[in-house]
Amino acid sequence: MFKGSYVALITPMHDNGEIDYPALERLVQFHIDQGTHGIVSVGTTGESATLPFDEHVEVVRQTVAMAGNKIPVIAGAGANSTAEAIFLSEQMAALGVDGFLSVVPYYNKPQQKGIAAHFTAIADATDLPVILYNVPGRTVADMLPETVAEVSQHKNIVGLKDATGDIQRLKQVQKLVDKDFLLLSGDDGTSCEFMCEGGHGVISVTANVVPKAMAQMCEAALAGDNERCRQIDASVEQLHTGLFVEPNPVMPKWALYKMGLTESAFLRLPMVLPELASQKHIETILKQYALMKG
Repeated sequence: MFKGSYVALITPMHDNGEIDYPALERLVQFHIDQGTHGIVSVGTTGESATLPFDEHVEVVRQTVAMAGNKIPVIAGAGANSTAEAIFLSEQMAALGVDGFLSVVPYYNKPQQKGIAAHFTAIADATDLPVILYNVPGRTVADMLPETVAEVSQHKNIVGLKDATGDIQRLKQVQKLVDKDFLLLSGDDGTSCEFMCEGGHGVISVTANVVPKAMAQMCEAALAGDNERCRQIDASVEQLHTGLFVEPNPVMPKWALYKMGLTESAFLRLPMVLPELASQKHIETILKQYALMKG
């Protein structure tokens, strides 16, 4: 369940800010064709923070339909209000998603007991698998390994997306959870080592641009071929860094636009297009990988 390369999919938009559903369909098919193991719809990279509820639901609904049971779809369904997160999860479940990605509550800085109570309440309200998402660089609150272990005993909480980029954190969690508890990297730059140390996959931004390479990297690690995993990782290292020279999802949206997979790199405010130097930087990398259109 949920192993390998799961793309943290962008939400493509027209220049007027409306969702570009034909582009979304192209992207979903692109990932099916390239061997991506699953899609995360409307997470951080999908601009969940600036999609109102009705659009959030519609993007997930259409993504599920476009995927057509060919690859799993996990819905971003987090909120810093427990009641809102439960409501969003209920709406996502009705759309036929395969599971939820639920972020640690942000801004209100809950205690560890509050974080545990938050996720327990969400898991109690659904029959679908819940993946915890710890990204303290965005949420401020950090879900500690002991808290992960506590809530991992819930039958519906099946895994953790760890975006700390700290391999030692992975090892701490591994000591405290059951072996079948999924551990997914949320940091592309350390995802190879994460998997070589026993992680089960990655929810990847880089996979937006090179899905086949990320899928093959994960498959190598899962097969125990760490050398091959590291070779593939080294081959895409420039993308791991280039796609984060500005806050995500600024650069992957620009990259996909320059690859000809989307018609615009538009982002909802307060996110804006990348600086000219950043544009040139990622375009140089794309040319090296022969990914630029035209």
